[in-house]
Amino acid sequence: MAQCSSPSTKGLDANSDNGLKVINASLFRMGTKSMAEAFRILGLKTHHALDDTFKIPWHLVEQAAEGKWPNAPGARGGQKPFGREQWDSIWGSFDAVTDLASPFALDLARAYPETKVIVVQRDFESWWPSFESENIRWRFFPGADFLSGVMAFFNIRAGNALGLIYLGLFEARDLQEIHTNARRTYEQYFHRIREEIPEERRLEYRLGDGWEPLCGFLGKEVPDIPFPRVNERKQHKVKATSNFYRICLQLGWAMLPWAVAVAAVAYTAWFVLAAK
Repeated sequence: MAQCSSPSTKGLDANSDNGLKVINASLFRMGTKSMAEAFRILGLKTHHALDDTFKIPWHLVEQAAEGKWPNAPGARGGQKPFGREQWDSIWGSFDAVTDLASPFALDLARAYPETKVIVVQRDFESWWPSFESENIRWRFFPGADFLSGVMAFFNIRAGNALGLIYLGLFEARDLQEIHTNARRTYEQYFHRIREEIPEERRLEYRLGDGWEPLCGFLGKEVPDIPFPRVNERKQHKVKATSNFYRICLQLGWAMLPWAVAVAAVAYTAWFVLAAK
């Protein structure tokens, strides 16, 4: 393997226990799965929500969203913004974070001042249709709020957490306002990242740039395999559909004892009434 290095860049130690090391500052559907696979190839323990849906502490993600966007519809009052200790409880065991962490990128960068930030910005016109169809529609279809409420009653909080993140990120009260605020949110997100994160801590990376700039920035050797290209829209839809059905099955199992109890009460009432 060839060494790709930079005189001013200190290499990452994937065996260090000092917490998060890399923040992939790009929004959902901006090559996050490809970047996650690249980080893993480079030896970094990486979080990507599509892979880890059933390992995510969704109740903590929901609290993080409530602390960041306390006025978002559905947010419960009184939650303070997360600090290092709270972020550690969600992503502290990972070296690199991608999609689900991206709305919190600046919060994480402040909590972990030694992290390196990689900015991947997909063109708005190609990004928005993909994000809207593959993420937003999965959370805001007719009846989704009711389903999320039922899930939350059984302590399955993914729907609530994602609803808060999307509404908070887009400063919206409903689906229509998400669409209205889409471009402004997109532009503000990347402007704020570049405004706050200094150049020496930030890599502007374009999908297609290959291994060299990424390895140089992270102080890693260049792998002798092609840069990964994964999670095209069709692949994402298959995985998202599978996760959705698994969540519904999880909800069904959670509801089963209640269904049995209701059936037992109804049968007892019928038996008593029939005996009279």
